[in-house]
Amino acid sequence: MDPVPGLVGFAATLRAAGLACDPERVQAYVAAVEHIDIAVPDQLYWAGRATLCGDPDDLPRYDEAFHAWFTGSAPKPPRQAAAKSQKSVIAALVPSVGQGIGASEPDELGVAASDTEVLRHRDVSDLSPAERAHLRELMVLLKPDPPMRAAFRKEPYRRGELDPRRTLQAMRATGEPIRLNYRRKGKRPRRVVLLVDVSGSMSPYADALLRFAHAVARRTHAEVFTLGTRLTRVSRQLRQRDPEVALAAASRAVPDFAGGTRLGEGLRAFLDRWGQRGVARQAVVVLFSDGWERGDPALLGEQMARLRRLAHAVFWVNPHAGRDGYRPVQSGIVVARKHVEKLLAGHSLATLEELLVEVRRA
Repeated sequence: MDPVPGLVGFAATLRAAGLACDPERVQAYVAAVEHIDIAVPDQLYWAGRATLCGDPDDLPRYDEAFHAWFTGSAPKPPRQAAAKSQKSVIAALVPSVGQGIGASEPDELGVAASDTEVLRHRDVSDLSPAERAHLRELMVLLKPDPPMRAAFRKEPYRRGELDPRRTLQAMRATGEPIRLNYRRKGKRPRRVVLLVDVSGSMSPYADALLRFAHAVARRTHAEVFTLGTRLTRVSRQLRQRDPEVALAAASRAVPDFAGGTRLGEGLRAFLDRWGQRGVARQAVVVLFSDGWERGDPALLGEQMARLRRLAHAVFWVNPHAGRDGYRPVQSGIVVARKHVEKLLAGHSLATLEELLVEVRRA
């Protein structure tokens, strides 16, 4: 008997319970089951937990759905170990780390939550190693939604224009007049393109921005390129599930980390090879850079004008724009400002979340 329909049905049950069981997770689950003894409940339990759960909050719902679907005796997850691991992550941001988790646990959790909120607004370049580690965990939790565009095909809807084909089909099936069916223009995701400056002046922010690009590429299938002394496409590397593996692969692919900045030449290479052929056409393009251009600023201005004609919207994100007293006087920013929708700050997690809102609205 083929077990795949039952496994897919279990995944559908989890999805109905609120878990983010996308097709990629379901495929990983089915692949994992092929390497275990499906008759052993313990192995089946852990295969599903490792592939279908993406957040600690998913575990109680997964346990309940597993027992209801398979009526097996799979062991409950080790609650004490999970709680200890979660507290250790939170404690990294508590000022009195040496005191440990004592009787005042609710107060300490409140302090941790407050510190996490403060961390969201801190400049990435000013964080300590422990705070950077916690920021990486928060980056993984980002859930960006792609901007939408009108599709050529129309979809059923409760109101709108009359759908004669579906109306006639329903009448033919019943043999008598029934209620009218309607339709509207469908929607499809709009492409997102991220161009990340990895030059020396951007090195304090490069890791955080690439982790942000990983979160966006994983959920929206965005195209990601790095800019320095040359252009490098890292979309394939950043679509890997594990952020550490993805960042390591991207770093191996980029030969000019912490080097010079030739934004105009890099943008021209992007448009000649990728953008003009369709990647940038009607896309939302986000360029992350501080604007320090070592090449010809006039070339950058020409290529930004060219990009603006192709793209649906262009945003420029400068981490230094979030600092008090910042003035957009860098040569790259000066020539590019008239070709972008907005100049945004990208120095903290909160400003990157604001960027996601702007991209979705575009």
